[in-house]
Amino acid sequence: MDKIDRLGWAEGITFVSYGVPVGVRVNREGMLEQFAERFPPGWKPSRARAVERLYSLIIGGVGARPGLRRFNILYGNTQKLLRTLDMDEFLTVFESDVKLHVAAGARRRIFIHAGVVGWSGQAILMPGRSFSGKTTLVAELIRAGATYYSDEYAVLDREGLVHPYPRPLSVRENGRHTKHAPEMFGGKAGKTPLRVGLVIASSYKPGARWRPQPLSPAEGALALIENAVSIQRQPETVIEVLRRALPGATILKGTRGEATEVVDYVRRKLA
Repeated sequence: MDKIDRLGWAEGITFVSYGVPVGVRVNREGMLEQFAERFPPGWKPSRARAVERLYSLIIGGVGARPGLRRFNILYGNTQKLLRTLDMDEFLTVFESDVKLHVAAGARRRIFIHAGVVGWSGQAILMPGRSFSGKTTLVAELIRAGATYYSDEYAVLDREGLVHPYPRPLSVRENGRHTKHAPEMFGGKAGKTPLRVGLVIASSYKPGARWRPQPLSPAEGALALIENAVSIQRQPETVIEVLRRALPGATILKGTRGEATEVVDYVRRKLA
C-alpha cells in the first residue's frame, strides 16, 4: 500500500452506501465525477477516515511518444483488479466490484443476485448471476406492466421486505453494457418495499419450453441462498431474512426459452 500511496493522487472521495464506507482516489483531476456515476445507488459523501476498501484508479491515456498509450490500472486496496486500455471495460469492472463490495458488507440489508419487479403489489424475484438472462426477463415484464425494482440485486430488509435498488437497467448490446431507464420499456421504477409474492428460479436454454415445477419454501430458500452475496459473512442473518420473506410466496423452477413465455405465465398466475 505504501508503494501505491506514493504514486500521486489528484483527487479523491470517501462515500457511504448502505452503511459501508468506501474510498476512491484518482491520479488525474476532473475524472472523479465520471466514476461517481458508477457508485452504488443512494451513496452519500462521508467524512469517515477509515474504510474497508480503497480504490486507486490510475488513468493512462496518451503516452510520451506518438502512438504510445498507457494502461488504465485499477487497484482494490493492494490487489490489482484490472490493467486495460479499454476505458469502458475499466468503468464496468470498477462499478461491478464496488457494488459487490457494498452488497457483501451491508449490515441492515441482505443482497441477492436477482432481478426484481413489482406486480399487483407483490415482488417477483428472479435469482441468477451475470449472463443468466435476468435483465432480459425484467425488461419483458416491465413491457407487460410490471414496476421496475432491480436487474442486479434483490435488496431485503430484516423483515423480508424487498426494497428498490434504483439504478438503470444494464442491457448488453453488441458486447457492451448500455444503461436504460425503465421508462424506455414503457414502465416506471418502484418506490415502496414489497412482500415477495413469486420467485422464478429459471435457467435459459434456446428453444426450451417454460414448464415450471413448484418448490417448497425450503427449496426456494436454497435457490436464493446460492445467490446471496453475504452468505459467507452472515449466514444466520441471511437464513433468518429468507425465513421471513418466503412464507406465502409461490416458488417455481424450470428451464425457459423466450422471456415472453414466462411473462405470459406470470400474467395468468398473478391475474
